[in-house]
Amino acid sequence: MVRVEDAVVLVTGGRRGLGAALVDELLRRGARKVYATARQAYPDARPAVVTHALEVRSEESVAALAAMAADVQIVINNAGVLLGGALLSGDIDDVITTFDVNALGPLRVARAFAPILAGNGGGAVVNVHSVLSWLGGAGAYGASKAAIWSITNSLRAELAGQNTQVVGVHAGFIDTDMVAGLAVPKTTPADIATRIVDGLESGAIEVLADDATVQAKAALSGPVENLTFALSH
Repeated sequence: MVRVEDAVVLVTGGRRGLGAALVDELLRRGARKVYATARQAYPDARPAVVTHALEVRSEESVAALAAMAADVQIVINNAGVLLGGALLSGDIDDVITTFDVNALGPLRVARAFAPILAGNGGGAVVNVHSVLSWLGGAGAYGASKAAIWSITNSLRAELAGQNTQVVGVHAGFIDTDMVAGLAVPKTTPADIATRIVDGLESGAIEVLADDATVQAKAALSGPVENLTFALSH
């Protein structure tokens, strides 16, 4: 079972929103060091926080981070992007970018840090998915989150031999800048961060972070036509 107290943790996309809330929660629970990344370097005056620029689309950027952060015991893949547009009519470059950031980005990070985690006792990988992993109607974003859900499930099997806990997090809409324009019920980043770390420390392999996600997961056994979400703006 993984404990946060005195652990060294990496949070991608840690500058704002859920990532920033995760950094706060990890520090509150006694993490010894938290590496927090964003696409550009940024300041954080807290002694336990080490910020670093990371582009998850770049193998070189991910490798540079891994070389610098060889003491990491827990990896939280939170960085993501939400680009609008339907699958048929949206810009295909936006679709490619969405998959590259939301699905392949966490995979690049997991590949780079898997040997580090193994050398540090196993640790954990936490991948942030979405309730839209299971619901159609959200374009490339939902499809990319379905992809990282599948990737997470395969990583769990591949990393079991090195005693790495792999946690998939599903959450509905979180009150962050990313979805500020959507007229939907939202949960605070702090509440979601608390539930994620609770799940990690309890040994969970899946965290359903809110009621909407619990309901969507339950609907997976029903007719596929019920698994559609219509965004209202």
